[in-house]
Order: sequence, then C-alpha cells, then structure tokens
Amino acid sequence: MTQRSGLIALLAAILAILVFVTPIGPLPGFFIGGQPTSVPQTWPNTAKVDEILLKVPGILPRVVVIWVVQVDGALYVVGNSASGWVERLGDGAAVEMRLSGNTYALNATPVTQDLERLLNAYKDKYRPNYPDIVAGFPALAEAGDQFGVFRLVAR
Repeated sequence: MTQRSGLIALLAAILAILVFVTPIGPLPGFFIGGQPTSVPQTWPNTAKVDEILLKVPGILPRVVVIWVVQVDGALYVVGNSASGWVERLGDGAAVEMRLSGNTYALNATPVTQDLERLLNAYKDKYRPNYPDIVAGFPALAEAGDQFGVFRLVAR
C-alpha cells in the first residue's frame, strides 16, 4: 500500500467514525461538543432556535437532535415515549444541552401538569416551518402515554 492510499484509508476511517459518533439529523451520536457554560438565571429567547443537542445518560451516552420550546422562560423538550432517549430519561435524569454553541448541565424533569398548554406552544412554534410533521401530532386526549414532556432545569 502506498503512503497516499494509506492516508486516504485513514481519512476515510476517521470520517466513518465521526459519522457514527456525532448526531446527524435523527441519528444519535455520542459527543455533544460546545463550550461548558453556567446555566443562566434567564434563558435567551429560543423562538428562532429550531434544534438543540441533548445528551442523555446511558452506558454509552446518546446525543440527539431535538426540538425545544420555551414557555414562561422555562425550556421543554417533547418526545415519543417509544424513542430511546425518552426511555432513558424515564422519571428524570441528568442531561447536557447544547444551545447556540454553549453546553449546559441540566436535569430533565418529567412534566405531567399543564400539558395542553405546553404541547400547543410546541405546535405553534414548529407549525410554520414543519406543517406536515406538526399535523401528524395526535391530540392530547388521543395521545395517552405516547409522549414524554421534560422541563430542562439547572442541576
């Protein structure tokens, strides 16, 4: 093997590793990156932020790309109960969130109250850019336990 083809093989291997360990679209990764930052007293406005990275616990932590909504200054994430990251959070867990290049150490706390208001805020935020996806969300009465809602709070 020539030196050039060895270098190409090494670069291809590095690229393949990065594809499998960093989150891309709906595929989870392992690394969240960003600058570790103290949790602010007040979150910046996230109205124009479509996605965050959320690192959830596990033997191999999982980093997912997820939507976020801000209601009364608090941040919330919503996911299908059958998804791996929601199952990992269960009754709540320590997480890391990457927002605008900063990474925050948080707890994801399950929410069971005021769900209609939170889900409506979620739908209202994402409907203009993702109408087909939002149209597929079930109504709260029909959803039952099909989804988990978590508030992101400082540890």
